[in-house]
Order: sequence, then C-alpha cells, then structure tokens
Amino acid sequence: MYTKRTLTLIAGVMFIAGIFFAAKLGWISDSKAKEYFHESTTAYSQPAGAPASFAELTKKVGPAVVNISTTKKVSVRSFDPFKGFGPKRGPRDPFEDFFDKFFEGSPEQQREQHSLGSGFIIREDGYILTNNHVVAEADEIIVRLNDEHKYPAKIIGTDEKTDIAIIKVNAEKNLPYVALGDSEKLQVGDWVVAVGNPFGLDHTVTAGIVSAKGRFIGAGSYDNFIQTDASINPGNSGGPLFNLNGEVVGINTAIFAAGQGLGFATPINMAKKLIPQLVEKGKITDRGWLGVAIQPMTEELAKSFGLEDESGALVGDVIAGSPAEKTGLKRGDVILKFDGQQIGKSVELPGLVASTPSGKTVDVEILRDGKKQTLKATLGKQETEAGTVAEKEKDGEAKKADVMGLIVKPLSMEDAHELGIPQGKGVLIARVEPGSSAEGAGLRSGDVLLEAGGKQINSMDEYKKAAGSLKKGNIVRLLVRRGNASIYVAFKI
Repeated sequence: MYTKRTLTLIAGVMFIAGIFFAAKLGWISDSKAKEYFHESTTAYSQPAGAPASFAELTKKVGPAVVNISTTKKVSVRSFDPFKGFGPKRGPRDPFEDFFDKFFEGSPEQQREQHSLGSGFIIREDGYILTNNHVVAEADEIIVRLNDEHKYPAKIIGTDEKTDIAIIKVNAEKNLPYVALGDSEKLQVGDWVVAVGNPFGLDHTVTAGIVSAKGRFIGAGSYDNFIQTDASINPGNSGGPLFNLNGEVVGINTAIFAAGQGLGFATPINMAKKLIPQLVEKGKITDRGWLGVAIQPMTEELAKSFGLEDESGALVGDVIAGSPAEKTGLKRGDVILKFDGQQIGKSVELPGLVASTPSGKTVDVEILRDGKKQTLKATLGKQETEAGTVAEKEKDGEAKKADVMGLIVKPLSMEDAHELGIPQGKGVLIARVEPGSSAEGAGLRSGDVLLEAGGKQINSMDEYKKAAGSLKKGNIVRLLVRRGNASIYVAFKI
C-alpha cells in the first residue's frame, strides 16, 4: 500500500520562449501571447511512488474536458443490393459490377456521417484545443460540457501537418479551463492521466505512465509523440493528457490498433507554438525551413562519430540553395542543439525548425570531425501548403475530395528531397476520404502520386486534368511512391 504524498507547489513564472517574434512576420509579442491560452505558473516535480488516488486531479480538470460530436454530409448511392443504402466501401462482390451497370444513373442521396472526439477548454471565453482529424470537413460541430450543456462550435484554425485544431463556443459565461504545462519536463516513467470520451462514454479517466518520448509512428512530417500505456481508444482523440499537477502535457492523438497499452499524444509544447497563429490567421502561415535531410542516430553511428549516446540528428544531405547550405552545414554533421534546445532524437528537429518563424537567426550546435562548434542559421520559409481552415478554393489547390476520394497538394522542395523524388515530379496525397474508392484500394495520406492512367503527373494542373476526366464507374490505374518503393494501384471509382 503506497501512501499519498503532497504535491509540491512552488510559485514561479514560466514564459513561452521562442514562440512569438517580429510583428512584421505576423508573430506576436510575449505579453500578447498570454491572451491565447493559460500556461501553468507552477513548477512541476513528479512525486515519488504511485498516487493513492487520482480523484482530486480528476475533479480539478474534468469540467474543462469536452465531448465533440460532428456531422458531415456524404454522397451515397440510392441503393446497393449488397450493402443496402450507404457509401461504397469494402471488398467487392463478383456480381457487384453487374448491379453497378443496372443501377447506373440512379440519383445519389445525401446522408449524414457522425463521429465523436474529445477536446479541452484553454480559455474561459470558449476556445477549445483538439485534433484536426476530429473536426476536419465537418458541417456541424456540437460541444457538450461536463454539466451536459451543449453548444454549437465553429472552427477557428486547423493544421493538418501537426493534427491540431482550435474551435470555439459562445457560452455567454466564463467556462472552466486547464493550464498548459511543459512536455519537455516529462520523463519516461512519469505518471500521466488521460481524460476523454472513448466510444462516446463521457469523461472516462484512465491512468498510466509515459512509456517513451520522441516516438515516430509514420503519422506525418512532424512525428514526435509521447507514448503512454494509459488506455486511449476511439473517441479519445483530441483529449488531454495530464501530469499529476493537472497540467496538459499532451493531446491524445493516435492508437496502435493491433496492440494494447500503446497510445500516442502530441507534445503540448508543439501546440503552444502554433496556437497564436491558428487563432489569429486560421492556419499556419509561417513555418521555418532549414533544408537538411536527417536520419536517426544509431548506436553504431554514434560510436563512429565519437558520441556517448544516440542523441542528435545526423545530417544525411543538404539541399542546394537552402539556409542550411548558406549556413555551412555539411553532410555528416550531427546537430546537437537547435536554438538552445537539446536534440534528443532526430525526430525532434523537424518540429522545432517548423515552429520557429522564418527570418529568425538561431544557433545550431553541431559535432563535426569530433569537435563541437556553433553555427548561425537564418531560417527560410516553407512553401505555402494546402488544406487549412474554412477555405474552399485558393491558389488552385484542391480542398475537397475529388471523384476518387483524394485531396492532393503540390510536392514541396523539402518533401521531394526527403522522399528522394526530383522536384516537379508528382503530387502529394494530403488526405484520403473515408469510405471512398481510394481508401478501399489502400491509398494513404503521404503517398506521392506519380502517374494516372499511364500519364505522368508533374503538377496540380496535370492532376486536375486527369482527375477531371474520370467518372464514377471508370477503372483508374495510379502509380504511387510509398517510402522507397513505387507501386501500381488500380480500382473502380
């Protein structure tokens, strides 16, 4: 039987460093940053031993955790003799082609698709932090509080790359909110508590420990997840992961469906750096760009470079004309620190660079030929990306799924270099519509589409022309690049 220890509370002030910079870049001052969320002012010290109870913590934070339900209209066939009424999905029956032709031309109907997720209030005036995939493309969003009150919500800002979104409700009263902690202070083995709405079961509380940090799970460019064995299930997405002080240290984002005790949360420090832009602009308009291709540091590589452990990011290549090249970074350099922050694992670097505003000059500490040295790097700006907030068409980029069920965007110079594809070849699949023919064929977000129907796709215009010529009932063959391999995929739309 473990005894309960009193949580040590030490008064102090913690400021957000490196988030808000020059107004001419669209960034805001440190003083104004406090308007966007409440950051903890309590120094955190993990108590020794297992807590006797999480009851007081749950009472403290529970009222600020919300249930998010969304409704989206989807097109369905008027009748499918094999599946009844509903979207086309799953493996095809041998006789389905016959019935497709028989019912060809029958009118489509609009059906409502419902989903559930979680979120948490970060300001008393109704701003809520959640996952982008919880609210993406929703026609209606309803937020239910702990006291059962329901409010319609609107999307304020979303970022698909980090899967973070801000929504807002107008409650006409001050709402309970949670403080955002410091995810960098988390250690493997620390206790954490997840609160959310798994399977629609309101305010379910689970507890566990931090199983690992800096996990790469293939979710996107900025993979750097906190792994926990606190139970996380469908419906927990967007909900908070708390430390024992009741501070949010992560956003519960993903699970490993094939195993138990494998949940992943986005570090809250990443979200804190993005919230002001999402609130002010509705999207991320300024991501820093360094221009290096990095690879993980293995034990053998670390020894070969004279390092004591596997920390740091190994530079595998430098993009010509990039800020990295102008700085003097070279292949074989090991980046140890970026803008004063230690690089524990290579996956930490992309997020740090992207959350730093372009135009800022930062110190980059490297190891070269066994000697440490510090370089000054002035960051560039990443190219404009597709898919943000409440914008239907802009810059000619697709914002709605096409007839195949795909949303694509141009392949940036950095993405092309990381994937080993010459720039100007292919387009990037940003999203695959659930229930679409593309999803049924196994296409994934992050695949690079190189050909459609035997014709090369080297630009958005070429893709739109190819997709625009397709109709329901057509069979399409695509060549896609996935990882280091190129594969053909054929399916009936």
